[in-house]
Amino acid sequence: MPDLLPILTSLAWPFAIAIAWLAGEFGQRWTGLPRISFYGVVGFALAGPQLGILPFPGVDTNSGAVPMLADIAFGLILFELGYRINLRWLRTNPWIGISGLVESLATFVAVYLIATAFGTPQLTALMLAALSMATSPATVVRVINEQRSSGQVTERVLHLTAQNCVLAVFAFNVVVGFWIFRTFEDLSDAIWNSLVLLAVSILTGAVFGLAVPALLRAIGNPRQDATVAFALAVILLVAISYACGLSPVVATLAFGLVARHRRVAYSQAQRGFGALGELLTVLLFVFAASTLDWQKVAAGSGLAVLIVLVRLLTKTGGVVAFAHLSGVTWRKGALAGVALAPLSVFVILLLEHARLRGVHVVEELRSVAAVTMLLEVFGPIIIQRALMWANEVPKTQPEASHAA
Repeated sequence: MPDLLPILTSLAWPFAIAIAWLAGEFGQRWTGLPRISFYGVVGFALAGPQLGILPFPGVDTNSGAVPMLADIAFGLILFELGYRINLRWLRTNPWIGISGLVESLATFVAVYLIATAFGTPQLTALMLAALSMATSPATVVRVINEQRSSGQVTERVLHLTAQNCVLAVFAFNVVVGFWIFRTFEDLSDAIWNSLVLLAVSILTGAVFGLAVPALLRAIGNPRQDATVAFALAVILLVAISYACGLSPVVATLAFGLVARHRRVAYSQAQRGFGALGELLTVLLFVFAASTLDWQKVAAGSGLAVLIVLVRLLTKTGGVVAFAHLSGVTWRKGALAGVALAPLSVFVILLLEHARLRGVHVVEELRSVAAVTMLLEVFGPIIIQRALMWANEVPKTQPEASHAA
């Protein structure tokens, strides 16, 4: 008779994804809340430190394909985000970019000061401040697609999210480079892990953004074949990023941004990459929540609540300050700032990448674990309500909206 333990272990992830999907479908139907909130709850409950059903990262997970699949899922979302960014709009209305820069810098300074006031070591406080600048594109894009929202607030949230991601990755890599220099006194390695790594990641994504549209034009029917081609290219780009130690976050975002401006559009019916994107999104949110330990969440809950409140104030304040200059009312500026609250998936994946690069200081970021758990559930709800209050969500939601 075969040993049951290896069999049950191999079935853990498929069953967890199935349970999360069912929870999302029934939860959304009964409560009207975003499906991804329920995905996160299931992932957290089934994690190793909680019920012990899913393997805990750093023990078994890294030897399998789940972290890379999560990065592929995130890459597909980042590609879509980059594909929806209109650089011409930002050039015409530079106040949007300025507001994003101001709210990101204000968030960095405010979180750093709070973290040091709590006695957090300087490097850890810097890393926490850099991570807090970000807005999770996975949550933003997913909720916007699920709600089928469109309008001024929606577009501002998408563009500010992309800007926040780039600024957060840049700041985070600078801090990681500083940590490597302080720890190993290796200047060349520190520079590579900060500025050069970021530049090479952008260049790699840009090359894909030029090559894939050119290939589609050579095929002769770009609209029909674009969705599959872009999905395969994202998978390949993430694999290359893993192999070369690049940032898949920046690379896939740059890929989408450059591809958009090469004038090749993939079918609107496949927004979110259809069934493939739906399945990988479930896996992404389950995986992200499964990396959290309830003890670390509890230990950092006090600082976490303050960080959540400060992020809301600085991001909302930064966007509101330039609302009229950028062409919207203060109310819509406030709603766009509130919609930037989601943080979870972006932070968790960045911490996983840093840990794999040997930055052990991330184990001290208990408050990040607490923040991510708080916003894993409430972040999607916050952005959903902000879009509804902005009257940018259709009054009747079609049953099949989740497949968009």
